Amino acid sequence: MTRFQVFRPLCSVGRSSSFISNKRMASNFAKFDWEDPLNMNSLLTEEEQQIHETAKSYCQEKLQPRVLEAYRKEDFDPKILKEMGSLGLLGATINGYGCAGVSSVSYGLIAREVERVDSGYRSAMSVQSSLVMHPINEFGSEEQKEKYLPKLAVGDMIGCFGLTEPNHGSDPSSMETTATKTKEGWTLNGSKTWISNAPVADLFVIWARVVENGEKGKVKGFLVEKDTPGLSAPAIKNKLALRASITGSVFMEDVKIPSDAILPKSGGLGSPFSCLNNARYGISWGVMGALEDCIARSREYALERKQFNRPLASFQLVQKKLSDASSSFTLGLLGSLQLGRLKDKKLWSPDMVSMMKRNNCGEALKHSRILLDILGGNACSDE
Repeated sequence: MTRFQVFRPLCSVGRSSSFISNKRMASNFAKFDWEDPLNMNSLLTEEEQQIHETAKSYCQEKLQPRVLEAYRKEDFDPKILKEMGSLGLLGATINGYGCAGVSSVSYGLIAREVERVDSGYRSAMSVQSSLVMHPINEFGSEEQKEKYLPKLAVGDMIGCFGLTEPNHGSDPSSMETTATKTKEGWTLNGSKTWISNAPVADLFVIWARVVENGEKGKVKGFLVEKDTPGLSAPAIKNKLALRASITGSVFMEDVKIPSDAILPKSGGLGSPFSCLNNARYGISWGVMGALEDCIARSREYALERKQFNRPLASFQLVQKKLSDASSSFTLGLLGSLQLGRLKDKKLWSPDMVSMMKRNNCGEALKHSRILLDILGGNACSDE
């Protein structure tokens, strides 16, 4: 037996006349591609196809060979963001300031390929693009955009997004970090935790509640450069997941910043939430990339591994696991594709983003766990 066609429809054993007729008609059908079951590639523009191929080639040639050691050593190489920046993969949807200005679908395809290698790498990329560059572009002054975006776009600067706090992980409305107005500018006090990129960040986008004349006001964004006195960002060590990205805490003790460090157009929780919506959109693509890798690896194993003198792929239970995963993967990608088109037409809503992220994350998690069964005990090895 050569290569078993895992995803072909099961047919009856008997050679009925209808089966023979259907076999003759098969020549009229398009060739089925298990890697792109519903031919999503045909729905992409030529530019999107090129960007997808660029991202895929980079991720497989440059990221895949180093991810195992990065996972084992819990180590993130900051050069990765420079490599991505050299290809135009950072802040890709922003127009100008050294950014590519491509479609939302293109950004999704980038996230898909990066997370196909590792969720930690996609997290680092998403933070840079959606949580650092996006708020500067949306809420920053022209001076801030010109100062920071070109450097962030090529990875010469690394950014992080400080919203989550130790006591209010999912409740930013109870934010304790404050930005007190002074004659010289602002003074920040507070702490953030589980902040991706923080220990290697050159620029911190900090969300804090404004205090003026003793009165607390809205939450606003502030740009804080590393080495500012009173600012520290120690790494969180011994993580069990996302080990190829670096995560840390951020502590601010009387951190003094100038008046022009505030993001002038930010105001209220809607500002950081708009950043999160952009990141969540990318995640809906990214998790499908992770599932895509699980499908490919378990399929290859099922074709090569033999039990009872036949490949695992010849058992219908194994076929069902792979077929179910492939169906969810394909439909999830098509949903994210449609959402991307709506985003570019400004016909989207946060509810749509939440729906796609919830669906795709849930499906990816469910099927990746099921596909582990195909590998048996070998699934316990990081190799």
